[in-house]
Amino acid sequence: MADKSTRMNLSAGIASASVAVTLVLLKLWALGETNALSVAASLADSAMDLMVSLGALAAIWYAARPADDDHTFGHTSAEDLAALGQSLFILASAGIIAFAAVTRLWSGEPAPILSHGKGIIVMGTSIVLTLSLVLWQRHVAARTGSAVVKADSLHYLGDLIPNIGAILSLWAASWFQMEAIDSAVAIGAAILLAVGALRIFKTAWDGLMDRAADPEMIAGIETIARDWPGVHGFHDLKTRRSGSKVFVNMHIELDGAQSLDEAHATGAALRRAILRAYPQTDVMLHKDPVGVQPHPEDPSRKPK
Repeated sequence: MADKSTRMNLSAGIASASVAVTLVLLKLWALGETNALSVAASLADSAMDLMVSLGALAAIWYAARPADDDHTFGHTSAEDLAALGQSLFILASAGIIAFAAVTRLWSGEPAPILSHGKGIIVMGTSIVLTLSLVLWQRHVAARTGSAVVKADSLHYLGDLIPNIGAILSLWAASWFQMEAIDSAVAIGAAILLAVGALRIFKTAWDGLMDRAADPEMIAGIETIARDWPGVHGFHDLKTRRSGSKVFVNMHIELDGAQSLDEAHATGAALRRAILRAYPQTDVMLHKDPVGVQPHPEDPSRKPK
């Protein structure tokens, strides 16, 4: 099942990168034909998509590698390092687009928009390809639980806004000779790019700083452990994110009179339950006899 999930995730990553390459080439041609900044903004967004898609594809492949002697917790932090670089590139692109748009508006003589129909056809094609990709990514994510594929799907959904904005801009320039709206749409797209870049930066930074998992996930893990048969309590639940992986460490309290085999079976079943609920986790459980007071030299626990 793990091999099948990896193949499905890889198929989503390859599809994402292929769509991104196609859109970049189409929009490069459309930019040359139309001279529209809104198309340039959408092109920058697609170029960002290509980087993100290639990073996601590499992350899926790299994350599938087993832990080794030098990386005993796996290789998922590479996703966060790549995301930091991507976010800086996105911010720079947004700044360049915004500067060009403001300069055009300030000059009072917006550059004429050419070949409106060709631009609209290209942007419409972009929307169709993007929607098709999102539908496949959501199907894969539902089957595999891949956080990378889910994030890429959400990102592409957000890309529809610049594409729609470019179509409106070209339509307004064609029918109402409102070339200035092109710069306004470009500024709006640049703001969206910058906001997206900051979100990517924060997510990657949190991963590199070993930030805890989302409160909803922590609460869900607590509920599973609290209700699990044979588990009398738990403590020292710690989580940390690394790329698309969430590492979970927890002490569970079991009946000390039972056999080691019984204690192991209870812990193994609980671990499998957590993995079923949260496939992107790596779970490590430590078993303690219930009712035993913590050792005075144990810094992780305090006497009740």
